[in-house]
Amino acid sequence: MRGAAGCSIMAGDGGISVETLKEKLRRELQAEHVEVEDTSPNHCATSFRVIVVSPQFEGKALLQRHRLVNSCLAEELKIIHAFEQKTLTPAQWEQEKQK
Repeated sequence: MRGAAGCSIMAGDGGISVETLKEKLRRELQAEHVEVEDTSPNHCATSFRVIVVSPQFEGKALLQRHRLVNSCLAEELKIIHAFEQKTLTPAQWEQEKQK
């Protein structure tokens, strides 16, 4: 269901928030670092960009990493319109920060 500004009523009523997504990713993926940005117009919780740094990604291909994240957020992804993710191991994150 959509509100006046094109926002999802379900997502905008507290069902999904940046903090909710951060906490779930940290907890379920034992993430060392999580960034979540609401990229939807008017920040109405329909589009998100995330960076997840987890030792669980060690030795896994990009597709496997994304599947772990998608599995973790399966319920939320049912009502999220767009979702962009970057998944890194702790070593990759350290390299990224030095750029």
